[in-house]
Amino acid sequence: MASAPLTLRRWTRVEYERLVDLGAFDGDPVQLIGGQVYVAEPQNSPHATAVGAADDALRAALPEGFIVRAQMPISFSDDSAPEPDLVVVPGRRADYRRTHPTSAALVIEVADSSLEFDRLEKGSLYARAQVPEYWIINLVDRVLEVHCDPARDLAAPHGWGYRSVGAVASPAVVTPIALPSARIRVSDLIP
Repeated sequence: MASAPLTLRRWTRVEYERLVDLGAFDGDPVQLIGGQVYVAEPQNSPHATAVGAADDALRAALPEGFIVRAQMPISFSDDSAPEPDLVVVPGRRADYRRTHPTSAALVIEVADSSLEFDRLEKGSLYARAQVPEYWIINLVDRVLEVHCDPARDLAAPHGWGYRSVGAVASPAVVTPIALPSARIRVSDLIP
């Protein structure tokens, strides 16, 4: 007897947010990526320290009119509600009282065990959302990976990728594309 192939149930952002509101995930650190619900890995001490250090460095360098959101959802599409480690968005906190941001000037992920997932899945997702610049604080190699210039890439998981990818290390200073007055030392991002 032949068995029917298994079907993957993809969720919309609206369905996912309804499940979150109903407490379906019981406080688990989950996020919706491309219609699939992923449970986040627990944060080890180096990861948590890097998130905090990068948060401090960004807040100190940002011009007025931008804020940093740490590990909060962004609503880039109908099938995703990622929660990047850090995201820089225009405006004030009160601007997002009723809805999550739908665009970003910069998205940052801190990666150790999630490095390949952050490069491939999340990188493609952020490129599809037209985020001009995506940084990965790579704790494995102790470098900052800078991904710029989103473009269609049919081989990428979400059909988009970044054309320019490079790595910088301490003592370099980086300036986000969308924030030309901000100067951030790589050493402040990778403690």
